Amino acid sequence: MTKKQMVEEPASHLTRTAVIAAALLVLDERGLDGLSTRAVADRLGVRMNTVLWHVKTKARMLELMADAVLAGIHYDDLPDTALDRARELAARYRSTLLAHRDGAALVTGTYPAEPHTLRFADHLIDALLHSGADEQQAAWTAWTITYFTLGLTQEEQAAPQESDERLARAVDPRTHPALHRVLPHLRQNFGERFTFGLDAILSRMAT
Repeated sequence: MTKKQMVEEPASHLTRTAVIAAALLVLDERGLDGLSTRAVADRLGVRMNTVLWHVKTKARMLELMADAVLAGIHYDDLPDTALDRARELAARYRSTLLAHRDGAALVTGTYPAEPHTLRFADHLIDALLHSGADEQQAAWTAWTITYFTLGLTQEEQAAPQESDERLARAVDPRTHPALHRVLPHLRQNFGERFTFGLDAILSRMAT
């Protein structure tokens, strides 16, 4: 497609918001591997050029989708205590990622400096600053919470149901004695693991 074709492609009745909403529906139906600008165009009943007229490239579409996912985070009724507020924000972040198929993988693969993404980061860093962290500690702790949440949630969304059984069969007590010893604690248990990891990160704030 040439630049001339993109310019000539009319916006028609669509808006960029509508295109991103359709893209999220495709994501929920097909997963990240099945997402494409053509699939979004088919969903909307338009030509692919029309989708590209609004989002320019697939990479840009993914950035806008990632930011739209974070629009699902609500900021009402947050705890008054700073560390409790940070915990609740991280929990809402995780819940929002889980609300979309491959939501964590989508956000992990992008780096959007967009309104909803920036709003979440600002609230989280504000909570960390109010807990007594200095500027560097607040910024780096926010990154750590974000990376931890994305990584664990991506594993949660990708893990097959039988993964625990597969791990149990693979761990031989003779060749993997340490793994075998802690095997009951290596099961999915994503909610508990999230709480444990988040508390471990925020414990530095308490000291």
